[in-house]
Amino acid sequence: MSYTRKSMARALKGNRYPGRGIVVGKSSDGKKAMFAYFIMGRSENSRNRVFAEYGDELRTEPFDPQKVSDPSLIIYSPVKVVGGDVIVTNGDQTDTVEESLKAGHCFRHALMQRAFEPDAPNFTPRISAILHFGKKSFTYEMSILKSADAKGKKCNRYFFAYEPVNGTGHFLHTYQKNGDPLPSFEGEPERVRVPNDLKEFADEIWGNLDAENKISLYCRSVELKTGKVERILFNKYGK
Repeated sequence: MSYTRKSMARALKGNRYPGRGIVVGKSSDGKKAMFAYFIMGRSENSRNRVFAEYGDELRTEPFDPQKVSDPSLIIYSPVKVVGGDVIVTNGDQTDTVEESLKAGHCFRHALMQRAFEPDAPNFTPRISAILHFGKKSFTYEMSILKSADAKGKKCNRYFFAYEPVNGTGHFLHTYQKNGDPLPSFEGEPERVRVPNDLKEFADEIWGNLDAENKISLYCRSVELKTGKVERILFNKYGK
């Protein structure tokens, strides 16, 4: 197994369309948990979005409500908090995970009930993560649900569980690259470098997403000793 890590700049460089992405990891000084979620768009409908915060919850909202043609796969809550867990996903499976946790079940149990998005011929993967916070520590899990065939008849579900390593994160995104249809992400989440500073983390991601296709980015850090939270949000089309 390789223990090398890419910078987020290198992970994104030259890729016009990684789609939606989740990064979770631990700051290089070991003091903070960090995560990021970004969205991109090629169509007018998918580009017509902004991120908005409501307490600990993050939601996608139309930038111009009059231009929304189909809200089913673009309006959802990417981030929610349930007890000591933070859920991060690219769709309404956030709600499925939330409901499962509240019923005493787990992340995996929730996502075994779901599949990829019904947007043939792309069959966009559902990507998800959860951060489990304990006493001055955390662990995290990630998942991707992908079509097993070109017709979208079967679903493969992959799960990854991590014990955090200082300065290391994992990056999972929906597509390998631009294409028609869009080729789904393959393999394990990519190992990437995570700095100490949240702004540095956010700026590196936002600055290396394709300028034409990027839409919004949300980053959050949590100090493990104190629980102090820091947030950064970028909207391409926001005020």
